Amino acid sequence: MTVEPQSFLLTLEKRVGLTEQDKVLLKANADWGLKVSPAMADHFYSYLERDPEMKAILHTGEQRIHRLHETFVQWFHEMFTGMDDWGTVYAERRWKIGLVHVRINIGPQHVVPAMATVIHEIGKQLEVDGKDQALKDALSRICMIDLAFIEQAYVEVSSAAVLRETGWTEGLFRRLIATGAKSM
Repeated sequence: MTVEPQSFLLTLEKRVGLTEQDKVLLKANADWGLKVSPAMADHFYSYLERDPEMKAILHTGEQRIHRLHETFVQWFHEMFTGMDDWGTVYAERRWKIGLVHVRINIGPQHVVPAMATVIHEIGKQLEVDGKDQALKDALSRICMIDLAFIEQAYVEVSSAAVLRETGWTEGLFRRLIATGAKSM
């Protein structure tokens, strides 16, 4: 069940319809993305801090929230630059980001609505700055790819832990999951 990040990225690009034109558009707006990224980080963390569970996770150390803001700014800008044209480096970084979310217990139930907040706020900023709808669409697609990496990290880590602890085969595990889902 182990994800190969580059292959996963290519699959996701096809699934969400991220095109070469989207990538060109994102790169052409990388400076703008960097400029608005601190405000997007503010929206993201403001949303998360309204939840007591998330607030406790975000504030477990003097400088944690500051570091998280810096990391968000970098992550946001990387969506525009693609780092290595959305290649292996980009894919591996997204996979590591997903694993970090698992490790510090920021679950999909928190990340998904927080990402929706970012997409909503970036849409408003795009309108204020007179940017094209095509850029919003490209950003929405790349955000969904990044979100899928985070969600897949939860699936992979959970599955690997169950297989390791139980000694089950992957096939048995998948059958049990499918049977369990049918009974709900």
